[in-house]
Amino acid sequence: MLVSTKGRYALRVMIDLAEHVGEDYLPLRDIARRQDISEKYLESILKVLVRARLIEGLRGKGGGYRLTRDASDYTVGEVLRLTEGSLAPVSGLEDERTFRVEETRCHEMWVKLDRIISDYLDGIKLSDLCVDSLVGNDYVI
Repeated sequence: MLVSTKGRYALRVMIDLAEHVGEDYLPLRDIARRQDISEKYLESILKVLVRARLIEGLRGKGGGYRLTRDASDYTVGEVLRLTEGSLAPVSGLEDERTFRVEETRCHEMWVKLDRIISDYLDGIKLSDLCVDSLVGNDYVI
C-alpha cells in the first residue's frame, strides 16, 4: 500500500479543518497557505471530500469549508479509502479469482495484512492527530 499525495493532502486538510473548528467556514486560500498546497490542487481534493459529505462548502463572502461532524467521528481509514480507493496491500485482494494458483498459498497472509492495516487506520480518529493547543482555540476576550 502506497498512499498518494492526494491521500496525504486530504488527511492534512481534514486535520486543518478539525484544528480550526470554531472559526466557522475556512476559506480555501487560508487552508492552502497553511498546508502549503496549491489552491488548484486543493480545490480538487475538497470537491471529493464535499461529494462524500465529509465536509461542507459555502460559496461567496464568508464562505469556505468546514467539517460536517465532530473530529472524533472521522477515522484516518475513512479519509484514505475515499481518496485512495483501497488500502489493500496487493491488487485483486477482494476477488480470490484474480490470484494465480501459486499465489493462493499467500492469499490468507495478504487478507490478514489487509485487516491489520484497516484496523490500525480505522482506530485512529482525526481528533487524535490534532494539535491540542489549536482545537477549540476559538474563544474571544
